[in-house]
Amino acid sequence: MRILNIGIVILTFAVLYMTFFIVPPAEGLGYLARIIFFHVPMAWVSVIAFIMSAWWSVKYIKKRERCFDRLAARSAAIGFFFVILATVSGAIFSKLTWGAYWNWDPRQTTIFALILLYGAYLTLRAAIANEESRAKISAIYACFSCITVPFLMFIIPRLYFSLHPSPIINEKGSVDMELTMLFTLVLAVIDATLIYIRLMKRKNPDA
Repeated sequence: MRILNIGIVILTFAVLYMTFFIVPPAEGLGYLARIIFFHVPMAWVSVIAFIMSAWWSVKYIKKRERCFDRLAARSAAIGFFFVILATVSGAIFSKLTWGAYWNWDPRQTTIFALILLYGAYLTLRAAIANEESRAKISAIYACFSCITVPFLMFIIPRLYFSLHPSPIINEKGSVDMELTMLFTLVLAVIDATLIYIRLMKRKNPDA
C-alpha cells in the first residue's frame, strides 16, 4: 500500500509538471487543451468504476457474499464522484471555448444521463433498509445500468454532430495528438486509475 501511495504522489506531480510546463499549446485550442489531462482521466475512471461495480454485483448474485456488495457500492460511488468531476471540468472547458457552461451538446447530454442513472443507484441503496434486499436489488440495478455505459459514453455521442473536440482515437483508428501531449495523457490516465485502486483498497468499506 505504501508503494502505491508513493507511486500516486510521484505520478501526480509528474503529470502536473508536464501539463503546465512541458506540453505545448494545442492547435485551435491553445493552452485551454490542458484541461484534457484532467477531464479525460476522470471520465476514464468513472467508466472503469461503473464496469467494476457491475462485475462485483455479478459476483454477489452468484455467491451472495456481503463483501462483493460493499465493493460494488463503493466502486459505483467512486464512479459517480469522478463522473461529476468530469462533467464539471467539461463544463468549464465549454464556457472557455463555446461561451456557455452547458448547451446540451450530445456528450453533455449523455454524461448527464449517466449522472442520473448512478445517482438513482445511490439513492436506491440509501432508501432500502434491509441489507439483503438492498444488496440484491442494487446488484441487479448495477448490472443493467452498466449495459448503458458504453452507449452513453462512446456510441451515442458519435452518432450526432457535436461541438466537443474530436476523440483522441479517430474514426480511422489512429491517434490525433502530439506525442508529448499523448504521453502526458497516458500518465494522467494511469495516475487516475491508481487513485481509483487506492480508494477501492481502503479498509472496511461501508455499503
